[in-house]
Amino acid sequence: MATTLSSTSPPESKLMLEKATVEDIPAIESMVNAAYSKYIERIGKLPAPMTEDWDQAVRTREILVLRDNERTVGSITIHEDEQTTSLKIDNVVVNPGEQGRGYGYHMIKYAEVEALNKGLSSVTLFTNVKMFENIGFYAKLGFVETDRRMEDGFERVYFYKNLS
Repeated sequence: MATTLSSTSPPESKLMLEKATVEDIPAIESMVNAAYSKYIERIGKLPAPMTEDWDQAVRTREILVLRDNERTVGSITIHEDEQTTSLKIDNVVVNPGEQGRGYGYHMIKYAEVEALNKGLSSVTLFTNVKMFENIGFYAKLGFVETDRRMEDGFERVYFYKNLS
């Protein structure tokens, strides 16, 4: 499965979102470690994505990698929440050297379209309360904060976006 995304990047940019394979694991781990390492001091421990078993996750979960002209620049992990009518974004990461180019936006917009295609009416996600940048980013994309609570030893902020 590969999905071509329209790009707000330069015309020579070609964005493709594809199901991650075991060959993508090193790139995913590298992006996650690079993107989340700045939060270790803020939250006092490794952020949850840095402790993920990405080998197992790629084999068992819906993980997509975003490529720009065949260069891996981001990844998103999604799943249908069986208890609600939501598509849940478990993780979205953009290589720090590639941030600010709309890649995160494109992956989240893909998740919204995927939710609608599955007959779901919303998208949910969470981030750590100390990841201020993410909180502002999600709010700009129309997500509404619904809860703050401790879960799995992390202070999390939960977001919801109605698509109907």
